[in-house]
Amino acid sequence: MKRVTGIGGIFFKAKDPEKMYEWYERHLGIKREHGAVQFHWRKPDDPAVEGTTVWSIFKQDTKYLNPSTSPFMINYRVDDLDAVLEALRAEGVTTDPNPEDSEYGRFAWIMDPEGNKIELWEPPEKKD
Repeated sequence: MKRVTGIGGIFFKAKDPEKMYEWYERHLGIKREHGAVQFHWRKPDDPAVEGTTVWSIFKQDTKYLNPSTSPFMINYRVDDLDAVLEALRAEGVTTDPNPEDSEYGRFAWIMDPEGNKIELWEPPEKKD
């Protein structure tokens, strides 16, 4: 079973997210649209399939990355969230018991051995 298929997003905390977005745009050309940055790409083995990697800055006091104390979280894309979670639980990996479904796909969270929160994301199927 294939597990992670790519990076879905990178999230980190900042004291002043607005100032940080401005800095990254001015100096690195990373432009925010609709609240976050989206890097668009195509699958190398199927160029008709488009994807995005989200890059977003959160306020320093965000609870979204809890229970991790790390100032960042990486979101990994997966094709079959249920199968990946089943395998991880069987291997003794700490998983959040409450995955979420949304218009953006399915999400679940796990913790690595050093307490870093990891987000797993199964993108929604494209509708023609």
